[in-house]
Amino acid sequence: MEKVKIGIICPSEIAFRRFMPAIQKLDCAEYVGVAHASEKEWFGNCLPDATVIQNEEKKAKSFADTYGGKIYDSYEVLLSSSDVDAVYVPLPPALHFKWAKSALKQGKHIFLEKPSTTSEADTKELLELAAQKNLAVHENYMFAFHKQIEEIQDIIASGRIGDVRLYRIAFGFPQRAKNDFRYNKALGGGALLDCGGYTVKLATMLLGDTAKLMYSQLNHTTDFDVDIYGSAAMVNDFGTTAQLSFGMDNSYKCELEVWGSKGFLRTGRILTAPDGFVPTAEITVGNETKTVTLSADDTFGKSIEHFCKCVCNYETREENYKKILKQAKLVDEIK
Repeated sequence: MEKVKIGIICPSEIAFRRFMPAIQKLDCAEYVGVAHASEKEWFGNCLPDATVIQNEEKKAKSFADTYGGKIYDSYEVLLSSSDVDAVYVPLPPALHFKWAKSALKQGKHIFLEKPSTTSEADTKELLELAAQKNLAVHENYMFAFHKQIEEIQDIIASGRIGDVRLYRIAFGFPQRAKNDFRYNKALGGGALLDCGGYTVKLATMLLGDTAKLMYSQLNHTTDFDVDIYGSAAMVNDFGTTAQLSFGMDNSYKCELEVWGSKGFLRTGRILTAPDGFVPTAEITVGNETKTVTLSADDTFGKSIEHFCKCVCNYETREENYKKILKQAKLVDEIK
């Protein structure tokens, strides 16, 4: 198949540090260039001072110096370019809907950083527009492509820890800089839309298509106008339950625990394993604990490859729509 030519809206850190090294290794996709915002595009009606725009331009130049490609002087210029088949959108969540919709209207496939949008209604509108235009939409929960998840599911299926009684998923980290978009409501901040979405996604993968929400709690502090930590429980039609906890003013956790009738399995870095990292899992049965080495993987590269399959294959694209909408529905229910 021909390479999918991808342009980037916004020279963000994740685009520079993770997306670009990943795409360099692939045969299915090709990097075309990066766009920085013009003054009128900067966060809608919130006009920046000159130094903010200059900083964006400097970051875009760093992309070109390091990886080559074109620099587009505005998002709209990139979206209208005939050199671009698809657009990677690593903007703050509140900006996803606006720019993804603009890209779809211009006939571009969309590779969105998570979450797809900040509401089920917006996500549904994007997917309906994409379906009308036969365009792919992909939400970059890249951890979902890691080999370790399949290997953990194989351990569970083997009966080694018995029948599953409970899944526990926890993802949280210490408070970041106060000007981080995660703590800004206008930019789509909040623990649920950031780290909480990971726990929902993994729970859905473990529980299957019948996964549904049972209860949720979002907690605030006096320092910010967004949810800072929270918890939820999901269950499937077999009664299997997943307990979720998340937060962005917490001590660091990135854990999955599977509690079985004979033993339990626990692993860290289930949601954040970087390229080449070798994860492990502890399996305890009775008084004996063994450490199992799981596979290293390149999840960002595999996520881009899946996006390319969505571009080229109707069935894969349709299935991806369903997964994205399911995620958006569950997150909205938690809210």
